[in-house]
Amino acid sequence: MSVAPTVRLEPHLARHWAADVAACRASLQHNSKTFHAASLLLPQRVREPATVLYGFCRLADDAVDEQGGRGEAIARLRERLDRVYAGQPLTVPSDRALAAVVVAYAVPRALPDFLVEGLAWDVEGRTYETLEQLHGYAARVAGAVGAMMGLLMETRSPAALARACDLGVAMQLSNIARDVGEDARNGRLYLPRAWLREAGVDPDAWLACPVPDARVDAVVLRLLAEADRLYARAAAGVGSLPLDCRPGINAARLLYAGIGHEVRRVGGDGVRRRARVPGWRKAGLLVRAAASLWPSQAALAAPALSANQPLLDAVATAPHPRRQGSAEFVVDLFTRLARDERQPHRAPAGVLARGEMR
Repeated sequence: MSVAPTVRLEPHLARHWAADVAACRASLQHNSKTFHAASLLLPQRVREPATVLYGFCRLADDAVDEQGGRGEAIARLRERLDRVYAGQPLTVPSDRALAAVVVAYAVPRALPDFLVEGLAWDVEGRTYETLEQLHGYAARVAGAVGAMMGLLMETRSPAALARACDLGVAMQLSNIARDVGEDARNGRLYLPRAWLREAGVDPDAWLACPVPDARVDAVVLRLLAEADRLYARAAAGVGSLPLDCRPGINAARLLYAGIGHEVRRVGGDGVRRRARVPGWRKAGLLVRAAASLWPSQAALAAPALSANQPLLDAVATAPHPRRQGSAEFVVDLFTRLARDERQPHRAPAGVLARGEMR
C-alpha cells in the first residue's frame, strides 16, 4: 500500500479543490473524449490529479493556438508557472489545482517547462527534418505529460518512466498522423521532411497545396509504424504501474493506438478525412484494457529515447515527496473517510478536511 506524501498546502488551495477539479473535468469531457474515456478506468486518487494536469495542458495549448500574440502567450504561461511553483497561483481553477498537485506529487518544474518549450517551438514555426528531431518535439509536448502522469501514480523508477515517456511520444505521433491534413491547411507540417523528400515529395510545395498524395500517405504509414513500436514498448511500463492504475493507462495506450489503426485502415490518408475511432470499437478497447498487464523485463530495460532523457534526469534529481509514518497515516485515513462522507470529491493525497497538507 503506498503512503500519501506529507506536504503543507496553503488552505485556500484545498478549499477550492472540488470546484477546481469539476472545472477541469468539464474541459476534459468537452475537448478530449478519448482521454476522458480512458481516465474513467483510473482510480479516483489518480483520476482527479490527472484531470487537473489535463486541464492545465489544455489551457496551455489553447492559449498558444489563439490568433495573435502567441509569443506573449508563451511568456504568460511561464509567468503562471512561476506563480504555481511559488504557491501563489492565479485564482483560476486550472492554476490553483495545479499548484496543489505539483506540491503533493513533487513534480519538478522542468517537466511543465519542457511542455511549454514544445509549445514555443510551435509558435516559432519550427520544422523537423528527421524522426529524431520530431521525437524532440513529441517528447516536449507529450513525453513530459507521460512523465508527470507517472509521478501522479507514485512511480519514479527510471525504467518505468522511460516507458511512460514512450507512450506520450507514441500518442503524439498518432495525433500527427491523424491531423496531417488539418495541420497542413493551417500551415503546419510535422512529418519528417527527409522522409517526404525520400518519397519524392517537396515538403514546402505540398504544404502550399496540401492535396491527397499517395506518397504522403506512405510517409504517414511509416510514422505510424514508429508509433506502434513505442506503444509496444510502453506496454512494459503499464505492467509496472500499481495494479489499479493499469487498466486506465492501458486504455489510453489502446485508444490512441486505435487512432493510428483507423488512419491505416484508409491507407494513411489524413488529408481527405480526420480518422475517428467508432464508439463500438472504443468500447471493445476499454474492455481489453481491463486485463492486467505484467512487465516485460526486456522491454523495461530498453534504453530511453534520447529526446526523453532530460525528463528522466529532471525526475532523478528532484526530491521525493515526504512520506507519513504508519501511525500518522492511520489517523489521516480516518480523517479522510469522515470528510468523504461530507463531500463528493477528494483532494490530492494528503489534503485534510481543515484544508492543509499534514
